[in-house]
Amino acid sequence: MISELLFFMEVLVAGLLSGTMYSLVALGFVLIYKASSTFNFAQGAMVFFAVLSFVGLMEFGIPFFVAFIITVVLMIGVGLATERLVLRPLMNQSEDTLLMATIGLGFVLEGLAQAVWGVEVRRLDLGIKDSPIPWIADNLQLFISALDVTAGLVATAMIVGLTLLFKYTKIGLGLRSVADDAGAASSIGIPLKHIMLLVWSAAGVVALVAGMMWGARAGVQFALIDLALKALPVLIIGGFSSIPGAIIGGLLIGASEKILEVYIGPYFGGGIEGWAPYVLAIFFLLYRPEGLFGEKIIRRV
Repeated sequence: MISELLFFMEVLVAGLLSGTMYSLVALGFVLIYKASSTFNFAQGAMVFFAVLSFVGLMEFGIPFFVAFIITVVLMIGVGLATERLVLRPLMNQSEDTLLMATIGLGFVLEGLAQAVWGVEVRRLDLGIKDSPIPWIADNLQLFISALDVTAGLVATAMIVGLTLLFKYTKIGLGLRSVADDAGAASSIGIPLKHIMLLVWSAAGVVALVAGMMWGARAGVQFALIDLALKALPVLIIGGFSSIPGAIIGGLLIGASEKILEVYIGPYFGGGIEGWAPYVLAIFFLLYRPEGLFGEKIIRRV
């Protein structure tokens, strides 16, 4: 009985730690959506572009921390260029137009990254072994991956830091004002352009950190772009405009997919964690489309 309980706790904790990584990816979407009501379809490409650039710089012999700083500056530059060259000319356009623009941006980043750094899969070594840490409890071992623990701590620190930034600073007040009513925020002197520059830059940095965590586990490869699709159920469940929602949604997805895969997956031939989150997201779309923490949108028709 105790061993079964510990095994369940192992699965649950592994799922929650994995969920924090989903939350980190979803956070990039939330930042953009809060500021512009636009779903940034290029976020997965930004993750791929950022971590591939980071690994590429280290292959030239650049030290880890120097490569990290250079890549952070690069992603801030990507955010600035995106705001100035893509979004600013499309200001006041429809949401569909902005969505198509981010799709195009994603293809540009994908092609640019592979043109500069190549298409082969690269290994990213963060100095953290993806091997279990034994936790002794009642003479039984509960195994949790060291990389999972580190990724969970990094994701939690990033999420808490951004939450505090946007909740208790003038920048955060400006962002929330723009999210509520961009026209009213502009009329009282809040610089919309500066807010958008900041948000896109922050999304670029978040993409880098998320890419490093996922790249250390699965390798730096084109498949990282699919993280955008993996984060979609998190956003649907938590709410597209809520940072706490990204956290809760990620934890729910991470825990549920692991538990379902272990206890129900064998009855379906395995692989249930690949599609179970989307089934859960469909139920939310049917009965609570705004998500757990999202704002209800009322449109006049």
